[in-house]
Amino acid sequence: MFSGIIEEYATVVDVKQDRDNIDITLTCSFTPQLKIDQSVAHNGVCLTVVRIEGYNYVVTAMKETLDRSNLGLLKKGDRVNVERSMMMNGRLDGHIVQGHVDQTAICTNVEDANGSKYFTFKYEFEKDMAKRGYFTVDKGSVTVNGVSLTVCNPTNDSFQVAIIPYTFEHTNFHDITVGTKVNIEFDILGKYIARLKELD
Repeated sequence: MFSGIIEEYATVVDVKQDRDNIDITLTCSFTPQLKIDQSVAHNGVCLTVVRIEGYNYVVTAMKETLDRSNLGLLKKGDRVNVERSMMMNGRLDGHIVQGHVDQTAICTNVEDANGSKYFTFKYEFEKDMAKRGYFTVDKGSVTVNGVSLTVCNPTNDSFQVAIIPYTFEHTNFHDITVGTKVNIEFDILGKYIARLKELD
C-alpha cells in the first residue's frame, strides 16, 4: 500500500527485454536502504526489487503491467516517480494507493495558474468500467504517475489536476507536456462503493 506522496524520482540506468518482460535498472538516493523483495511504486506501479548493485536496483515489469502502464516507454535517462510502501505507523498524507495502475491517460493541456499549473488528462472511457468505479469525481482523489492528487472539472473521459510548484519540481510532472502518456489509478473507495451497489 502507498500514499501517493512521492519520495523522489529515480533515474533509469538501463532497460532490457526478457521475453515478454522488461528488467528496469534505476538509481536513487535510497537504493542502499532497499532489500530484495521490497515493493516500490514506479510512476504508480508497484514493482518488486529483484536485484541490488551498489546504488542501482532492478525491478521486473511483466506483460500485464506493460499493457496497462507507461513503463514500456521508459528509456535510459528517464525520470520515474518512486515511493516505498507506506509504514503503518505513519500519517496518510495522500490517499490509499494500491500501486495497481488501472490504465493510461494522455495529457491534453497544460495551463499556467499564476504560479501553479493545471494539467488536463484524457483517458479511454468505457461505460461498463465506469459502473465498476473506474471514473473521477470533482474533489475526489486520483493517482497520476504515482502522485496523489485532487480532481478538478471531471468529465466522462477527462479530468484536471492542479500542481503546486513543489510537486512540479520534485516529481516528473516537470517532464509532462501535451501528448505525454501517464499512469492513472482511480480511487479504490469508489471501486468498493460501485461493487457494493452491484450486489444490491
